[in-house]
Amino acid sequence: MDGAVVGAVVTVVFILLLLRSGLRVVNQVERGVVFRFGKALPGHRQPGITFLVPFADRMRKVNVQVVTLPIPTQEGITRDNVSVKVDAVVYFRVVDPAQATIEVQDYVFAVGQVAQSSLRSIIGKSDLDDLLSDRERLHEGLALMIDSPAAGWGVHIDRVEIKDVQLPESLKRSMSRQAEAERERRARVITADGEFQAAQQLANASRIMADTPEAMQLRLLQTVVEVAAEKNSTLVMPFPVELLRYFDRAARQFGKEDAPVKHVEPGDVPEQRVEPGDVPEQHVEPGDVPEQHVEPGDVPEQLPSRE
Repeated sequence: MDGAVVGAVVTVVFILLLLRSGLRVVNQVERGVVFRFGKALPGHRQPGITFLVPFADRMRKVNVQVVTLPIPTQEGITRDNVSVKVDAVVYFRVVDPAQATIEVQDYVFAVGQVAQSSLRSIIGKSDLDDLLSDRERLHEGLALMIDSPAAGWGVHIDRVEIKDVQLPESLKRSMSRQAEAERERRARVITADGEFQAAQQLANASRIMADTPEAMQLRLLQTVVEVAAEKNSTLVMPFPVELLRYFDRAARQFGKEDAPVKHVEPGDVPEQRVEPGDVPEQHVEPGDVPEQHVEPGDVPEQLPSRE
């Protein structure tokens, strides 16, 4: 009787140990792929406690978190014959644990190798300007090139980004000189445009001042106010020319009003003024002999006689 009880207890303990050996715990970030006698079972085990058949099942856990894989620096020549060094980073995750376990030996290493070759290929197909400015399109192209073979491994490429582009020092100096020249050109264009607009405004102001001379006086007074604000300067006030013209016009108008008005009667001979040095006009009548002045010693001219 005692032997039977001991045997039963031993049997129960053995069964419990056997069941204990078949219990497995799958974490939340993992999925379990079960192999029974070397053959993968369909589907995968979800997070939590799972039971395996002792001595028959083996389970391999696959992490389904997003993996950040840096791509080593790749050196290549762009389409416009510029030697550059480019490094990038790949973000991917496992969407099918069974394929990631069966179809490829090491999916992380495989994705890294495909990413390196794809990066070198994209460098040769792109220009330097695209690598520096149009990176979004390159990121989409890289993700598509890497995702094509990775889709058969149960891996999904979330994103690929180029981190840095290393240029030769000579090219950096050339680009800096080009950028400096471009900034100088823009500065000159902006300065010339400002001078052109200022000239237009000055021309408009000059036309307005020409139509209204009082505007010049107002501008002069405004300038005086601005200069007078600085107490360490001496102000010399010029006499305005417009004021002189005003006095000149007033004097002429006043002289015209004071001058006497002369009434000319019919038959009056206007008075003629003879200035010193003027020669009076002589009227010669027909038959008059002009007066001759004979100086002492002069011999009179003899006319030939008619015989």
